[in-house]
Amino acid sequence: MSEKIRVEGTITVHKYEPVAYEEPAEGPVLTRIHVEESFSGGIEGEGVVEFLQSSSADGSASFVGIERVNGTLGGKTGTFLLQDQGSVADKIVTGEWFVVPGSGTADLAGLRGTGGFRANLGENAEIWLEYWFE
Repeated sequence: MSEKIRVEGTITVHKYEPVAYEEPAEGPVLTRIHVEESFSGGIEGEGVVEFLQSSSADGSASFVGIERVNGTLGGKTGTFLLQDQGSVADKIVTGEWFVVPGSGTADLAGLRGTGGFRANLGENAEIWLEYWFE
């Protein structure tokens, strides 16, 4: 394992397409959300992610997703997958993610890492990733 490096940055969402796939009379609504976004800062590039989310009537939510990032990290270019989990509470989105083992391509082969994100609902997210190479 190489030394861990921490980077920070911002995500800007360009496309947000939620589609409810179950809306029961009572209980949380289940939604699939397609998102296309760009990364700037410590990660430079584009991302596409599919989220599955449960949403309650009070506006709170819980979600999971997998995102492919195509870009540059630490001067190395390639793609990798981030597996996300998070929640929405009081109009604040928070979450954690990790690099899916074995998902790095090109210069990013062997990439591992953990991190997270935080945003006011509907605004750009502040992100961080602590990464290393196997």
